[in-house]
Amino acid sequence: MGTLTTLLVVITAAWIAFSGVSVLARRAFIVDNLTDYGVPERWWPWLGAAKLLGALGLLAGLAVPALGVAAAVGLGLYFVGAVVTVVRARSYGHVPFPLLYLAPAVAAGVLLASEL
Repeated sequence: MGTLTTLLVVITAAWIAFSGVSVLARRAFIVDNLTDYGVPERWWPWLGAAKLLGALGLLAGLAVPALGVAAAVGLGLYFVGAVVTVVRARSYGHVPFPLLYLAPAVAAGVLLASEL
């Protein structure tokens, strides 16, 4: 496993895990936006858990690259869904935010896939 792959995976996993914990802790900078986008409050624990599991999956990919690739695909789908949610809420100025999570998750997945 290369240094770049390891570094990108660890940083991406930490960033996504922070976001997942922030949802579960109901931090205003996350949940205010979820409310504005019309995401039901009953979904928030599931969304936070999905982020945390995706982050753990990326880290597991350092030992078993196929797990990391699967986690990256799941996170990619999650953040594409986030983009769709933001667009449906007509909060076009917020579209870059889920893309900032999507890009490193996809990059980590590509790098882990090169280890297969």
